[in-house]
Amino acid sequence: MVNNKMFKSSSEANGVIHEALHVSEMYSNWFLEYASYVILERAVPALLDGLKPVQRRILHSMKQMDDGRFNKAANIIGHTMQYHPHGDAAIGEALVNLGQKDLLIETQGNWGDISTGDSAAAPRYIEARLSKFALEVAFNNQTTEWQLSYDGRKKEPVLLPMKFPLLLAQGAEGIAVGLATRIMPHNFIELLEASIDTLRGKEVNLLPDFPTGGMADFSNYNEGLRGGRINVRAKIEILEKKTLVIRSIPYTTTTANVMDSIVKANENGKIKIKRVVDNTAKDVEIVVELPPNVSPDVTIDALYAFTDCEISISPNACVIIDEKPRFLGVNEILKISAKHTVGLLKRELEIKLGELREAWHFSSLEKIFIEKRIYRDIEECETWEGVIAAIDKGLMPYKKHFQREINEEDIVSLTEIKIKRISRFDSFKANEAIKALEVEIKQVEYDLKHLTEYAIAWFENLIKKYGKGRERKTQIRNFETIHVAQVAQANQKLYINRMDGFIGYGLRKEEYIGDCSDIDDIIVFLSDCTFMVTRVSEKAFVGKDIIHAQVWKKNDARMIYHMIYQDGKDGPVYVKRFAVTSITYDKSYNLSQGKKGSKVLYFSANPNSESEEVTVALSTKSAARKLTFDYDFAGLAVKGRASIGNRLTKYPVRKILHKKAGTSTLGGIDIWYDETVGRLNSENRGKYLGKFEGEDRILVIYKDGALELTTFELTNHYDNEKIDILEKYNPETIITAVYFDGESKNYYIKRFKTESDVVGRVFSFIGESEGSFPAVVTTDADPKAEIHSVFGRKKEKRSEVASLNNLVDVKGWKARGNRLSSYEVIDVKMVENGKPEPDHDAKEDYHQLKLFNDRGPR
Repeated sequence: MVNNKMFKSSSEANGVIHEALHVSEMYSNWFLEYASYVILERAVPALLDGLKPVQRRILHSMKQMDDGRFNKAANIIGHTMQYHPHGDAAIGEALVNLGQKDLLIETQGNWGDISTGDSAAAPRYIEARLSKFALEVAFNNQTTEWQLSYDGRKKEPVLLPMKFPLLLAQGAEGIAVGLATRIMPHNFIELLEASIDTLRGKEVNLLPDFPTGGMADFSNYNEGLRGGRINVRAKIEILEKKTLVIRSIPYTTTTANVMDSIVKANENGKIKIKRVVDNTAKDVEIVVELPPNVSPDVTIDALYAFTDCEISISPNACVIIDEKPRFLGVNEILKISAKHTVGLLKRELEIKLGELREAWHFSSLEKIFIEKRIYRDIEECETWEGVIAAIDKGLMPYKKHFQREINEEDIVSLTEIKIKRISRFDSFKANEAIKALEVEIKQVEYDLKHLTEYAIAWFENLIKKYGKGRERKTQIRNFETIHVAQVAQANQKLYINRMDGFIGYGLRKEEYIGDCSDIDDIIVFLSDCTFMVTRVSEKAFVGKDIIHAQVWKKNDARMIYHMIYQDGKDGPVYVKRFAVTSITYDKSYNLSQGKKGSKVLYFSANPNSESEEVTVALSTKSAARKLTFDYDFAGLAVKGRASIGNRLTKYPVRKILHKKAGTSTLGGIDIWYDETVGRLNSENRGKYLGKFEGEDRILVIYKDGALELTTFELTNHYDNEKIDILEKYNPETIITAVYFDGESKNYYIKRFKTESDVVGRVFSFIGESEGSFPAVVTTDADPKAEIHSVFGRKKEKRSEVASLNNLVDVKGWKARGNRLSSYEVIDVKMVENGKPEPDHDAKEDYHQLKLFNDRGPR
């Protein structure tokens, strides 16, 4: 057996004894050193410059190589290997990653595509150079702290003097030993604006912005700390009723991954599609073709539920501060970064002030040396010491004018002035140069005293110089939870063996009762007055003598069951109406009073709480005077499933027959429209639209002058940013519209009814002339508007409030309408309660009108 202690040193014989170490202790120390190295040197970025060591070394190498021209990526990698000890593969990968972020590095050639997942070309084929932005914010040798490289031959920066919150702009990911970081990228302009707000003492709330665009719900972002969660969705458009187009994909996915997930979901029966084609080139475009009779809205929800069109990201903001990993929220990271930038700007100003003062000092010294002809005092000097002493003596009367003492180095510099320069000395230019230096010195001193204002101006200048084209790409949305069971495609057929009590999609030789998905729940009612809810499966035993089975939807309060049962073997007959909204799976519930021998005499399921009439036939042996009578369920209240019900008769019942169906006893469905998510709901969220039933429709009027009728299905999608009016449709509603006609360049007014009740048809009521746009659209019964116009050569202004009903009669929706005014209209605003309604689009309307008047339609 090997001892777990190391052998003692041979010096023990000489009286020197070294303490033995356990091998386990050595491994523990080695592991801690390795873990520390991976955390600090490879996986986790530093907060102050936002870079990992390999990224920092790449940028440092590129700065050393920078001559304004592009360099081969292979050359950059080779140069960086002087500083990075981990080989060219790691350097190349990090270089491509930096280049794809399009911030610090300008690229040339095929650098890959984060949307498609295509890799970059070989390093010998692609080129890069530092961007102007990087040169401005990331480098300054005078403010950089240096250290020796891994082999001691070179100097490399400990941190780059980054005057920008780069860590939050680029984001970062890394997995270390027992530690990980995942920081989301944020918007360039928003970061600079937030930095300004931070310096002004305002609270900020940063939200990520992904380069792949899409939509994201940041309600649980939690400042990027552990435990937070971001839901990211692709942007899916309905091109036609049978065609969907994916215009952007979630961050961290690729078009190939999205395509594969769609194909897989289709093969597993989760969604139904005809074909999916990837047309991605410069921009993402995945076309999904649908088969007939498949709802595009339901398919969109299914794509979000079952494919990579929606993913969840868990941020984990971990950074290195003072050579230690720390977990900080992104708002706190921004504050530290902004404070660090102020510190760097202060150091730069102090260095600049010192340089300016030195320049002023020597310029003044040179001016006196030449103007006062002190250089002549050294003509008779025979030694160097004598020359120094003579100049020092000549400067003596003027030393009080200087801000610091004149030293020997200053005097030596004077002796190096060439005779040619002395002969051409211009006193006026020298004075002007000194004055210019004094102005600069005062400005720098002012900036140092007002450092916060200087830093704010610095950030504002960055926005002005580099902010163009860096607007937010990711739309901030609140997502409604998609209930998977509601959008799952019915990909299985459900069969039942009523007598033996089996149900499932594997019983192909038994009775077919309907379609279901493989994630549905099934409710089963038995003849002994019990029921249960179970998960759908290939084959399951639920109890003998099944009288009814169907797909069960949780919290469906409109599915009302009618039941007539006999209480006990010879007991009275009861009738009840009830809903089943929540249960415990696979638990048997009793709908009777629990007496032995109870049985169901009549049962029906009514999806929209429809009532019904039944005919009850009593036993011919009963003592009842009337052996047959009708019963209407409309008069029976809906109660809980545990209720006893109302007594129907005390006599034995021979049979019960359905007579006729009734109407819904719960009335229409109350529908609300939630503008934040662009969805309908029955849960009292958003704007109340009314009660809907049967053939009721929703009227949607868009901001571009089009309208459409839709159903009131809760799966409908609405792009609220494009919608002007959304309300319950009334065929008698008169729509009043004031619009600008791009062809005639005049405002027109028209009043019309929606003549077509075809669902899904979109038509424009302002014509198709280029430049036309609606100014006012309303469904109010008596709309009033304030009309602003100009007249005469001097363009005198006038305004009037007019009742729009009096300006034009109701005509067809295709009619052009009447000209709004004989004057030149420049603005139209709705009037509510005698006051003009604020209309932020009015200025834009006027701007567009002016463009048309000045140079015609674009």
